[in-house]
Amino acid sequence: MTQTRLYFTAGKIEADHIFAALGAAFDDEGLPIAVLEVDEDRDIHEVSLYAGDDVDAVEARLRDVLAGLSLSKPIARETLPDIDWVARSLEGLKPVRAGRFFVHGAHDRRKRHSGEIAIEIEAGLAFGTGHHGTTAGCLEMLEQVVRREHPRNALDLGTGSAVLAIAVARLAHIPVLATDIDPVAVKVAAANARLNHVKGLVETVTAPGFHHPIFAARAPFDLIVANILARPLMRLAPQMAEYIALGGSIVLSGILERQRDAVIAAYVGQKFRHIRTLHREGWVTIHLKR
Repeated sequence: MTQTRLYFTAGKIEADHIFAALGAAFDDEGLPIAVLEVDEDRDIHEVSLYAGDDVDAVEARLRDVLAGLSLSKPIARETLPDIDWVARSLEGLKPVRAGRFFVHGAHDRRKRHSGEIAIEIEAGLAFGTGHHGTTAGCLEMLEQVVRREHPRNALDLGTGSAVLAIAVARLAHIPVLATDIDPVAVKVAAANARLNHVKGLVETVTAPGFHHPIFAARAPFDLIVANILARPLMRLAPQMAEYIALGGSIVLSGILERQRDAVIAAYVGQKFRHIRTLHREGWVTIHLKR
């Protein structure tokens, strides 16, 4: 059996509008829809819709959705074998150790060592398995921050698979709010919280940015971790300042080394103080305090 991916490129704002429109149009069929950043500097994002059997009919409806947005895009097709690519890729990944944390899939449970904080993650369709340099860097930084500061209330903004929220909950035994703009990621995050026995500590919520009443209800946070991308992190600096407790820490990642100074400048402008930068695989994780 095969599956066909229909895809095209757009700028981020346009891609977000298209993603929302496609979600509404194809909600009943449950066809997977994805947006992938191809080139941040050139603002190129790829929108994909995975069709079932009647590809021509799905593409016609896709064109109707685009026309409704006054858009016309050249749509390409890619035929894919009917394989669970996420499961296949996870089988080939080696477990990752970052500080005391050991992030692994179900196939590597036997490799856990005594004294490690083992986090079992099945990524599903959510980003963030612990294998990317940004996630591993966050884990290492979080261990140091939690050990020194003993936060009581934490937020994982853009949680993905919830690996960071689970790490904080397991390390500090405190409540963690885990939010993401993607409802699929939130479902995966909740499942991973249950899998790692922290369901009672990690609350998962679908929320774009800080636009949800849950933030005001749970603030102020002693610790905020956000592994997103540099540009949205810079835009969020004023709201980070609003929701962090005085003296609280934020841990930021998803930042290329060349973007480090611009991100720090955005937060210094909101009265944050740079504490430390951790470099890993061409990415940086930044710790700041207010």
